[in-house]
Amino acid sequence: MKQPIRIDFVSDVACPWCAVGLSSLQTALARLGDTVDAELVMHPFELNPNMQDEGEDLVEHISKKYGRTPDQVRQAQGELRQRGAAVGFTFGTRERIYNTFDAHRLLHWAGLKGKQVQLKEAFLQSYHGQGKSTSDHDVLVDAVESVGLDGAEARAVLQSGQYGDEVRDEEAKFQSLGINSVPSIIFNERYLLTGAQPADAFEKAIRQIMAESVEEK
Repeated sequence: MKQPIRIDFVSDVACPWCAVGLSSLQTALARLGDTVDAELVMHPFELNPNMQDEGEDLVEHISKKYGRTPDQVRQAQGELRQRGAAVGFTFGTRERIYNTFDAHRLLHWAGLKGKQVQLKEAFLQSYHGQGKSTSDHDVLVDAVESVGLDGAEARAVLQSGQYGDEVRDEEAKFQSLGINSVPSIIFNERYLLTGAQPADAFEKAIRQIMAESVEEK
């Protein structure tokens, strides 16, 4: 019998460790198979809410923001590629980092359509895998259509500014709960894991949470 579990995944499309973390989590859930009935919900977080749509050079941005040398940035990207490959996510070449607010608006919309996780995966692949912009409306609509959602409806959402307030409210909610780094993963609205945990760590945590849930009943 499957045991239900709610998983709230707070992340940003521009965050490479979020791509690794989501792939690790999905790997863990696949391993657990028929023992778990996971409700996976995406929530917005903007690493760079003031970023212009045209973006910035990625290496320069990371060097300036985190005080790293270009060599350190490249070394970290190599580690990312290895961690991603281990859970089936392939990193491509990313030269710039962009604003992600419109992507989050579309993710909220996709949640109402029942395809939020699929669109999040498409956005992560588009940016981290192919280096495409996270703020270009044509790129975003292409990703929308790739998961079977209506491109014209998505473009109307983008042009109208719809769901902007909902995204801001969600961001504020999780920040008020102390979420200040991503990915942050909350299980059953009680247990928090942060960072791109290995699949083994996610699997162990989920098994423990499910066991505790059974004991409480």
